[in-house]
Amino acid sequence: MRRQPFRRHAGRCWVFVALVIVVSSGSLATLGQARDEHEEAAQLTFTNPLGVHRTITTADRLDQSNPFFQDLGTNGRSCFSCHRPAQGWTVGPTELQHRFNETRGLDPIFRNNDGTNCEGEDISTLSKRRAAFSLLLNKGLIRVGLDVPQNAEFVIVSVDDPYHCGTPFDRASMYRRPLPTTNLKFLSTVMWDGRETTAGQAIAADLAAQANGATTGHAQGAPLTPEQRRQIVEFETALTTAQVIDERAGPLRAAGGDGGPQVLRSQPFCIGINDPLGMLPSMPGACASASGFDPHVFTIFTSWERSKRAGRQAILRGERLFNTRTFVIDDVGGLNRSSLDPVPGPIRNGTCTVCHDTPNAGNHSVSLPLDIGLMTTARRTPDLPLYTLQNKTTGETVQTTDPGRAMVTGKWNDISRVKGPILRALAPRAPYFHNGSAATLEDVVDFYNTRFGIGLTEREKADLIAFLGAL
Repeated sequence: MRRQPFRRHAGRCWVFVALVIVVSSGSLATLGQARDEHEEAAQLTFTNPLGVHRTITTADRLDQSNPFFQDLGTNGRSCFSCHRPAQGWTVGPTELQHRFNETRGLDPIFRNNDGTNCEGEDISTLSKRRAAFSLLLNKGLIRVGLDVPQNAEFVIVSVDDPYHCGTPFDRASMYRRPLPTTNLKFLSTVMWDGRETTAGQAIAADLAAQANGATTGHAQGAPLTPEQRRQIVEFETALTTAQVIDERAGPLRAAGGDGGPQVLRSQPFCIGINDPLGMLPSMPGACASASGFDPHVFTIFTSWERSKRAGRQAILRGERLFNTRTFVIDDVGGLNRSSLDPVPGPIRNGTCTVCHDTPNAGNHSVSLPLDIGLMTTARRTPDLPLYTLQNKTTGETVQTTDPGRAMVTGKWNDISRVKGPILRALAPRAPYFHNGSAATLEDVVDFYNTRFGIGLTEREKADLIAFLGAL
């Protein structure tokens, strides 16, 4: 099997710990000499635009012989092609553009089965490759092609496609960011649309199915053996990643702070923990009982109450805002938009933690894909298609840039719904949201502030950004 090893290059992944912080984003960094050889072999540390992040593993070392790094398909790809530790175990435009320029667009990630804007595009020249991979290069988006499910409650009646792919109306192409392959112990749903999540099945089994699907689909290979699936899942679920240095606040474990991956690794989790909706599922890994909802989801920086350092005070204020700032949460598909949703009306005193309830991780602790308004016509950018879907029974139509979970379930109520991701290690993972529509954390905060009319001041926005960047 061919392997794609870590390489010594800015914006790429290096395998050995250095002794100084390198300034360029994505380069290897460290907080000092590792305590012993075992610790050095079991961690990777990188700079990012907001500071430094680190990955640790519960294994003896970050094993490059794992099938995660092997070319197991027919087009040169591996899991590592789209999941890089310097980018928080996903990929981003800056690093992708570097790889494109270095290889003239021939790196394995640049394949036309799902990397191009349209399937099977002409990529015979450099200029054609640059145009064909524009969404991948500019937003880090991979094309996900799915058929409309049989017996779906809707049909696709028209598509405004900027690329003129000519896709038939019984199929849709969605353009989505690769999700990180770290901090997976907190997952309640696998994939943005949950298509690899099976009711009553443990997350490890879902991740094994996802690894196999990625190999047969993205890498165009044969199905993985059970042993290969086990090894990939074992590698991924051993990883924990978080920010360890903030550019303004300094080390995030200083003065009693609980930042970084070591503390995160010991954070308790079970499916349904701290769920505000009482949707405790019956499945492997679920909580034995519900103890009620605590809106104070993040408690990482509470010890900085007495700190006089401005950067730490900003992060602490941002954590408090995230936990306690109230606003009206309304018209959210999957939450309180229709009679099929779990909440009968507006949540008058909602907080960010209603939807980001997993303690110190920030995703939802049960499978709850939502439509928060990211796929509307008003928010459509010219580089994304616009689908018009029609309800077979009522004749109602809706337009969306991504039909979301509806392409898995066929349910009208699932249109435009996707899950919220784990919020740790956000700093290296730009752009944000499933479609890369937020280039920065500033854009993320602006979206929520506008969408829910929160009324944040400029300082409050800056504090929230500081907090999110320190995760």
